[in-house]
Amino acid sequence: MELLRYAAFSERGDGGNPAGVVLDADGISSEGMLEIAAEVGYSETAFVTERTGRTLSVRYFSPKMEVPFCGHATIATAVAFADVHGPGDLLLSTQAGPIKVSTSVNPAGFTDATLVSVPPRVEAMDEVLLDELLAILGWSPTDLDPGLPPRVANAGASHPIIAAATRERLADLVYDFPVLAELMARARWTTIDLVWRESADVFHARNLFPPGGIVEDPATGAAAAAFGGYLRALALIALPATATVYQGHDMGRPSRITLSIPEDPASGISVTGTALALSP
Repeated sequence: MELLRYAAFSERGDGGNPAGVVLDADGISSEGMLEIAAEVGYSETAFVTERTGRTLSVRYFSPKMEVPFCGHATIATAVAFADVHGPGDLLLSTQAGPIKVSTSVNPAGFTDATLVSVPPRVEAMDEVLLDELLAILGWSPTDLDPGLPPRVANAGASHPIIAAATRERLADLVYDFPVLAELMARARWTTIDLVWRESADVFHARNLFPPGGIVEDPATGAAAAAFGGYLRALALIALPATATVYQGHDMGRPSRITLSIPEDPASGISVTGTALALSP
């Protein structure tokens, strides 16, 4: 077994979200994968458990749990595969469903990967759970952007989407880790997606992942895909659309995620980013 390390959604070694990648995980038990992910310590490690040509079966583990889908680890896996076998199209079999991914070398010489999520779904957010979440974050209803109402969106995993009215509110983040972890376990949420809208198609995000033992994720492709579905479902962006999500800047790991949002409500959201190999 060879453990690779990649930072997804950045062209800088000190940016993006690091992920572990194991391209040859056939024969490793679930317990073994969880143990490896905990030792790596990144928010996610992806394990390719089977491969037939360019069709891969992939499982994703945080240091504390398995998750059905992870965007940044998918980008990292696709680029790692391209570094070994060359760029092109891949089909990933995940617990969230089939995920198409394509890789290509961009003009700057970096390898980009684009994944297409499963079709997103967006649901109303329980008011009691919303009040609990805001209290844990120390936010009041007046801190919210009325133009981006709270919802729970899912493009492979569930993420409450909470929009701040100002960039200052998004930047000032302090919360009780164990209390939020308990709420998220009860509500069956994977991460919390906090966003601020800079312009019609530019957003800033922060992503909280206590269920995985992570205070904050610097780039979250699964949440970004869910957010794209949210923008489409609530008619908050002119379609078809390309949107940019900046994440990780408040924690010193700047990341850029590009979303392509088609008009068809049954279509998945395309999520594009670069990944760089990291030294062991």
